[in-house]
Order: sequence, then structure tokens, then C-alpha cells
Amino acid sequence: MRIVIAGGHGQIALRLERLLAARGDEAAGIIRKPEQADELRRLGAEPVVLDLESATVEEVAERLEGADAAVFAAGAGPGSGAGRKETVDRAAAVLFADAAVRAGVRRFVIVSSMGADPAHEGDEVFDVYLRAKGEADAYVRGLDALDWTVLRPGRLTDDAGTGLVRLEAHTGRGPVPRDDVAAVLAELVDTPATAGLTLELISGPAPVSVAVKSVAGN
Repeated sequence: MRIVIAGGHGQIALRLERLLAARGDEAAGIIRKPEQADELRRLGAEPVVLDLESATVEEVAERLEGADAAVFAAGAGPGSGAGRKETVDRAAAVLFADAAVRAGVRRFVIVSSMGADPAHEGDEVFDVYLRAKGEADAYVRGLDALDWTVLRPGRLTDDAGTGLVRLEAHTGRGPVPRDDVAAVLAELVDTPATAGLTLELISGPAPVSVAVKSVAGN
């Protein structure tokens, strides 16, 4: 498979690219800064330099041509203001989804956040973030041309992955290592029977492959 990942230099994306390359898939990571390219190459991924905050749908679609799946793993990141929650977490996700439709890439996985909700109230930056994520999710779920899956991890940690997770429509809050989020994403892109599902993810009792198979087709 060829999988194109938005936010290709993000902490989850880098882990995902390593996993995909190790199993023989072609991973391409969309990055904003050319100086990030060498790190992707070291992981076995193809760097694609493109700024999703200024690119057109046509430019993004061109990079998606021939892909079997697209993963939106971009984010404005901690320390960014409310404005970039709108331009990255919402607008870039919408752009990437529209580009996938235009390029004919049906399989689409978006990394969201637990608590994402377009109706979330509040004026703090994190409130804006949860609204932006919720609006992006709602937009993607409204596109019939995509076989989408929305993944909403709990509190992300840098602990070593255990390969054991809880993946359900509603898990309740909890932590999850970024390693395990990447492992679930790798399994999801390869499991089209999870299309149409919005899933929460925290650490739990089930091996990743078992957890994904248990929700597939639901």
C-alpha cells in the first residue's frame, strides 16, 4: 500500500511511518519544512514538502494521486494559539479530505482528540482546539466519497508502547502511548471494515490487532 500522511513530522506520524516502512508499505509524509526531510528518509518514508496552511486543493490532490490511503495526523501542537487551531486542526483537515476526494483516495483516517465536539463551549485555546477538531471530524464524516475512520486517542504519552489497547466507540478517559496510537493507525489503514466508525483509544487489555478486528464491521 501507499499511504500519504499529513503532518508527516509529527510525533505520531514519525512512529507510523517507521511501522509502515518496516512492513513493506510505501509511506509518504507531508512536511512543511525541507530540513525535516532527512529524518523521514531515515525512517524509510518519502518526504513531501507542502504547507497545508497555504496549499490549494489541487496541489494537495496532486500529492495524493495513486495513494491507497490518506492519514490526517497534522496538528498545530502545544503552544500554538487559537488561530492555528483553526488553520491546521480544522482547515487543513478539511483541505486534506477534499483533496483525497479529488484524487480518488477513498480510505481516509483522521487523528482527532477525545472530547472533540463542534458544539464544545469555552474561550480558552484548548476549547477552540476541541471545537476545531470536532468540526473537522464532522466535515469528514459528511463526505460519502471517503471510507473514513475517526480515531480519538486519550491523553498522549511518550511511554514505551505496550501493544495493548482499548478501542471502542466510548472508552472513557485515560492515557495512551503515542507508540500504540501509531500501531492502531497502521492497523486501521489496512482494515477498511472500520470505515464509518468514530473510535476512542486508550491503553487497555487487548492486543492492537485484536482490538481493531473486534470493532471492524460494527
